[in-house]
Amino acid sequence: MSTAEETAGGEMQPWAEVTPDAARRLLVAAVEAFAERGYHATTTRDIAGRAGMSPAALYIHYKTKEELLHRISRIGHDKALDIVRGAAQGGGSAAERLTDAVRSFVRWHAGQHTTARVVQYELEALGTEARAEIVALRRQTDAAVRGIIEDGVAAGDFDVPDVPGTTLAVLSLCIDVARWFNVNGPRTPDEVGTLYADLVLRMVGAKE
Repeated sequence: MSTAEETAGGEMQPWAEVTPDAARRLLVAAVEAFAERGYHATTTRDIAGRAGMSPAALYIHYKTKEELLHRISRIGHDKALDIVRGAAQGGGSAAERLTDAVRSFVRWHAGQHTTARVVQYELEALGTEARAEIVALRRQTDAAVRGIIEDGVAAGDFDVPDVPGTTLAVLSLCIDVARWFNVNGPRTPDEVGTLYADLVLRMVGAKE
């Protein structure tokens, strides 16, 4: 991941919990390789080479390529859930909490777009057990956003005939930012986050 991406994210890379340093370097190399070539086209030799290590060194820290993807996906989904849940549990009206959730979620997907692409779009490469674990985290994220929208509907602040469908649309809109965001583009992660938060408030028919 580039310095530009870290700057755009406005936060440290979400790998502080990965130790030792060699394991972290391999994880970062795997993110870059998976994002560039896709999981299936990436070999363990590719990952080790990017990290400046031998293929044998990789197996000291990760038994398989899938274990690397699972670790990346778990950390990324934990981060995404923390962002959304923090906003959902915050103070303020439903509109304020939805604004915070969308703005923060989009900002992360833009600022950490390389990581987010792997986290969000390589899920099917995981084995059954690992995929089920990640799907459970995604459902929790969905539930947090759905809860905010339901609060807004109950308070009469939102006009949403189909809450589950709208929740899916909101999350899909936010996640897709990782696919197209360019650090050299016309908008910063903060600006995209603000734009999308406004769009989502319009989607839910938020009252002025």
